[in-house]
Amino acid sequence: MRREEMPTIQVRRWTREEYDRMVEAGVLSPEDHVELIDGEILQVTPQGSRHATAISLCQRALAIALSDGYLVRSQLPLALDDISEPEPDIAVVPGFPRDYRDAHPASGLLIVEVADATLEFDRERKGSLYARAGIAEYWIVNLIDEQLEVYRGPKLMGRDPMTWGYQSYECFGTGQSVSPLFDPRIQIAVAELLP
Repeated sequence: MRREEMPTIQVRRWTREEYDRMVEAGVLSPEDHVELIDGEILQVTPQGSRHATAISLCQRALAIALSDGYLVRSQLPLALDDISEPEPDIAVVPGFPRDYRDAHPASGLLIVEVADATLEFDRERKGSLYARAGIAEYWIVNLIDEQLEVYRGPKLMGRDPMTWGYQSYECFGTGQSVSPLFDPRIQIAVAELLP
């Protein structure tokens, strides 16, 4: 068989509907630790204690700072589009828990990922995913450098409709505070987010 006659190998992409059916049927279980990102079912890296502590600290700091009408969800699905259902470490969404009884939220006011081994993946792939979904603000709690990376202003970064990113990037250290875009009156000390 000549090279030009060789069949092309393609990756099988999954829709969010197919992914949800696999979860409902028990094909995928919580023990599988997976997420649907751009049609691919990706296995999530197991959490170390430092990573888990940072998630708890972020959830607590945001829950204390926010008033009624905001919900802080930890590692729960976001139905971003037809081919992505990530489970960010933290998602701040409008409303109350029962508002999402029948469907996962389709967006968020703020998404937070805690990163050590997955830092580049969270910056590149997840950052692009959240920007494409119109998430106005994305934070990465960078455990390697012990800082908070803040990305704002989603923007198409090229001709490819899948290449999205953020217009602005700021880095905050442990002696600094940050205010989320959706409520600038709130001040979160970066030190409260780091283990």
